Amino acid sequence: MKVATQKLTAQFHLPLPSSKSNSPSQLSAIDVNKTCKQIIQQLATLLPTLAVWTVYQDLDTGERQLVSEDSPERSPSAQATPAFRASSFTSGQSYLDFLSLQQENWLLEDLPLLEITELTVSEYHAYVCCVGDQSSTAAEYIFICTYEPLSTGQQQLLLGNAQILSQYLAMYKERSRHVAEIASLAETLGRAEHQLRNPLALINLYAENLRLGLPSGCLQEQAILIRQTADELSSRLTDLLYYGQRAKLQIKQHDLLTIVSQSIKGLQPWLEQKELQIRYPDKPVSVTVDSWQMKQVFDNLLTNAVHFSPQGGTVSCNWHVYGHEVLVEICDRGSGISEEDLKQIFKPYYTQRLGGTGLGLAIAQKIILDHQGNLWAENMPEGGAQFSFTLPR
Repeated sequence: MKVATQKLTAQFHLPLPSSKSNSPSQLSAIDVNKTCKQIIQQLATLLPTLAVWTVYQDLDTGERQLVSEDSPERSPSAQATPAFRASSFTSGQSYLDFLSLQQENWLLEDLPLLEITELTVSEYHAYVCCVGDQSSTAAEYIFICTYEPLSTGQQQLLLGNAQILSQYLAMYKERSRHVAEIASLAETLGRAEHQLRNPLALINLYAENLRLGLPSGCLQEQAILIRQTADELSSRLTDLLYYGQRAKLQIKQHDLLTIVSQSIKGLQPWLEQKELQIRYPDKPVSVTVDSWQMKQVFDNLLTNAVHFSPQGGTVSCNWHVYGHEVLVEICDRGSGISEEDLKQIFKPYYTQRLGGTGLGLAIAQKIILDHQGNLWAENMPEGGAQFSFTLPR
């Protein structure tokens, strides 16, 4: 067994999810398939492969898929045997004993993740690198056959591509999990909306009528409190319904600086109360987004940062342009996020804020996913927490 451990950078850009996908917040099976094809085509070009394929789990169909690339001109028996062409795990023809290899009799239960294992195969050399699920019934991996053993540098190239594919598959699964949570919540809210909306409207109306008919004093204040409470419950219901809905984006070109400035303006009374400053770049950058929804993202993230910032502190908001995407970072100087909270911080209803609904960050993440971006949180070495998200340009 030979193992290579050096990390390399991928030599191509991973494709963004298709904007025409039926589920805009989920990496489609087509995108994953395209990524697998790019990786194995790159390996077939850069390495002396006789054949190379990758197997992954299609989360839409629940089936394992195989994407392959062969080099029939490198095979001495290529003229006498059918070319190896397979688009799914159970289809395709083979030459030599590739069909037998696809049956995975060699697959080990404890195949190590992101390590290259050399298999004992007659006539040629075979290498496998696990990139995802490690169980014998659902393993995701890259498989390569060669006539000559791979050098250390060639194994490092294989490992670098395997690491990129592993990260992409992890992102694919994480997105799918969030989409499933959203779909489940949407179904529940759809049944409950009519049972809540009308009674809240009636409570609000009757409370206002009572306020108008009562003299100034304690009773009128109680009527005002009833109306305000009904308004608050209605607002939270709107948040719930929005989180469960499939977003209808109004995509246009907007200046990110303008959106951030509007969000900060709404926080000004709170900033003055806590003597806080929000620092952000004064250079505009154009992004293709739904401006109203993107403002909700900044409202939620900046509100969160202001809440956890100490009196007289500073919140920083920066953005950087990298090729076809923009990276936005919002950082506070609070006490940071515990390891347990980091695991659950984007789950609906999970909150550490007194009086919070636990939907602010969940809604922000949904909006970013709908825009084909990613949102994550981390602690800063110097203290405080940072929320970062990407947007395609």
